[in-house]
Amino acid sequence: MSVLVLGGDNIVPIKVILGDLGVNNIKHWTARNKNSINKKSLPTGIDCLVMLTNFLNHNTMYKFKKEAKKRNIPFICATRNENSISSEFNKKFGSNNEK
Repeated sequence: MSVLVLGGDNIVPIKVILGDLGVNNIKHWTARNKNSINKKSLPTGIDCLVMLTNFLNHNTMYKFKKEAKKRNIPFICATRNENSISSEFNKKFGSNNEK
């Protein structure tokens, strides 16, 4: 499974959690520069979008959420807390995440 994590600077703990949940390919965009992030579009080949809500503004979240829906890519909105990510991931994909 391939995931794009949008937001946050240091996502090492999040990568560990996602790896434990069966994700083998993790891309990360910090979204620190709001002008350049809004010019990007979702990369091809991702299976899920994880948006870290504490680090994204509403317009950025809306843009990527809309694009994910259009391309039928599941998305998760969570805080940077590892428990929040794990919980939201399990809600979306169930506790058996073998893909």
